[in-house]
Amino acid sequence: MSADYSSSLEILIVDDEPAVRETLALCFTDEEHTTHAAANSTEALQVLEREIIDLAFVDLRLSDESGLDLISPLLEKAPWLKIVLMTAHASVETAVDAMRRGASDYLTKPLDPQVVRILAARQEAVRRLEKKIEKLEEDISRSSPEPLLESRNPAMKRLVEMARRVATSEASVLIRGESGTGKGVLAREIHAASRRADGPFSVINCPSLSAELLQSELFGHVKGAFTGAVKTQPGKIDLTSGGTLFMDEIGDLPAQIQPKLLRFIQDREYERVGDPKPRRADVRILSATNRDLEEMVEENEFREDLLYRLNVVEITVPPLRERPQDVEDLSESFLRFFAARHGRRVSGFTSAAQRFVVTYSWPGNVRELQNAIERAVILCESDHIGPELLGGSTAELAAAASRERSADLNDEASGAEDQTKRSLAEIEKSHIQSVVSSSDSLKEAADTLGISPTTLRRKREEYGLD
Repeated sequence: MSADYSSSLEILIVDDEPAVRETLALCFTDEEHTTHAAANSTEALQVLEREIIDLAFVDLRLSDESGLDLISPLLEKAPWLKIVLMTAHASVETAVDAMRRGASDYLTKPLDPQVVRILAARQEAVRRLEKKIEKLEEDISRSSPEPLLESRNPAMKRLVEMARRVATSEASVLIRGESGTGKGVLAREIHAASRRADGPFSVINCPSLSAELLQSELFGHVKGAFTGAVKTQPGKIDLTSGGTLFMDEIGDLPAQIQPKLLRFIQDREYERVGDPKPRRADVRILSATNRDLEEMVEENEFREDLLYRLNVVEITVPPLRERPQDVEDLSESFLRFFAARHGRRVSGFTSAAQRFVVTYSWPGNVRELQNAIERAVILCESDHIGPELLGGSTAELAAAASRERSADLNDEASGAEDQTKRSLAEIEKSHIQSVVSSSDSLKEAADTLGISPTTLRRKREEYGLD
């Protein structure tokens, strides 16, 4: 785990002389840095148990100890830590030894406050560069294609334009939409277009953890705060300072955490679990939900004041079935991506498969479409994907529904549209039934469909499936 850098640093000063510790601390009184003092290696390591330290100034001679011997234990506890060795007895050999053990720089006594501040700023800049490299590597290694935000659908175009406008502000944004519509992708795009783009982008998946673990994941904890807390850990808020925190499925945020999050959004203050010390962080909050938060407020399941704070700007992502213009573009994009990823010579879809793609309602939205095409690319034994690889027996129903819809274009009877909708419902029902029957569990079926287990249960109840 690595530490994040913001405009303020947590600085550790390790020296056995109180006057030196005080002098170094005074160097940072006009800046927003926080300093911690230690007289020996034991105290220094104890500080690292309690705090997330960014930069350490370590004296070469600590009474009967050597500062050189402290470098490795410090880096073992905090691999991201920048260490500056201080000594009144400078030598080339000592400097080389310090660098070999992992020190970042070397400082000779007596200390010049201006030199100390410049050195601290230089080490901070180095860490910022490391964070940028980590972010680039993460982007390059991302294993899934991003759904296209460039859309031919008018509603989607307006949504993307709105997201780009709000990105330049500091406003909290609530992204609504069904599961699988790409809310997380939109949140990442807002971050990338913001003034925080060079900072970290972190994600909290609210339904994935218990209330206790989620609180620790969000705010961090100190050693001994609960059973299993063997060392101090920063939370996502700590690590995202200067960047954007995306809280996915915010409607599942436990009631006991809601007031803590509200306080952070209002005051930028929070406490780690087990530590009463207030902390501050500069983090922008984006959130997403597929639930009706207003209804949850009425049922006392979600705080109204928190909803107001989260919902400064609201963006609703339409489901894939409401933007058919995009289905073909997305399916072609996914086909190219997965063909290259899996080394398959698949170049397109048969006409029947194309009809299925544009006819099927895709209840799991973009995620289901992506999963279906990846599976089809892997199983395809020719250069074109056929309908049987996309939905089994549902392909014939899809083709039938397509023919019915074409015929209905010349039929002005009022029941034509209802008939098409019924046909599409049958396609969805048959597809769900087929996937469930071929899966080992409902969770596996939900993953294959690209929807949540809750949505799958609701769909099965809707269609009367066992």
